[in-house]
Amino acid sequence: MKRVQLLIVAYFMGLQLFAQTYDELINHAMDAIEKDSLYQAEGYLKKALQLEPANMRNALLFSNLGTVQRRMGRNKEALESYSLALNLTPYSITMLLNRASLYLEMDYLDKAYVDYCNVIDLDAKNTEALQFRAYIYMRRRQYQEAKNDYQSLLETLPDDKTARIGMAMVNQKMQRYREALEEFNRLIVDYPKDVSLLKARAELEVDMNTLDLALLDLENAVRMAPNDAELYVMCGEIYLAQGQKREAYVAFEKAVELGIPRPQLQNQLKASKGK
Repeated sequence: MKRVQLLIVAYFMGLQLFAQTYDELINHAMDAIEKDSLYQAEGYLKKALQLEPANMRNALLFSNLGTVQRRMGRNKEALESYSLALNLTPYSITMLLNRASLYLEMDYLDKAYVDYCNVIDLDAKNTEALQFRAYIYMRRRQYQEAKNDYQSLLETLPDDKTARIGMAMVNQKMQRYREALEEFNRLIVDYPKDVSLLKARAELEVDMNTLDLALLDLENAVRMAPNDAELYVMCGEIYLAQGQKREAYVAFEKAVELGIPRPQLQNQLKASKGK
């Protein structure tokens, strides 16, 4: 009897949900999203889409559905929802950026690239699209194209830290070391507590074969971040290049102590113990 009663209750709850209007379902979905009740939100959004499949606002619903599914870790479904949204509004910059960022997260670089290009065709100064297209160019080793995008980005945001780092790194890849060094110098003046910038400048100084300067930067970085295992690996590599095997061994052992797996540094440790 209790089972029958529960079924009856469930039946009437289903009727109530069916009877809700398109706008009511959307409002319920938004409330559920705010409460992080993602499965509920997904149900409301899908019900609204079924209720009025020709409604022009469905592009936004598909986009929101994609974001909900993405937050639940269901990326393939999220891509389908974003694509359905773009089928309805193919020139929506927001929806293109949403799908592009998910493509990038899933390492579908070519598909992300197409979406970012479409955004830039619509808005040549879109900073998000320029930043991530430049990143894709860097991954592809298309350094001149990456530099062009970073230059466009810096025209709009001249103090943007990410773009400035990107410009320094692309100059480094293009072996324009003086320009890269000048930008890293300016960045370190502006962000003196950023250990990653000291690491980056040290890597540049290694490329420039100014190993003593690289070690100086790394030693300063170690004082700021003494538990950063990567710093000790970098120091060890330079010590090896300089023939200072004992110092290299100590640095590599410190890196292992801080969490780098010993097998990962097996070759370096062996080299630093050799005659």
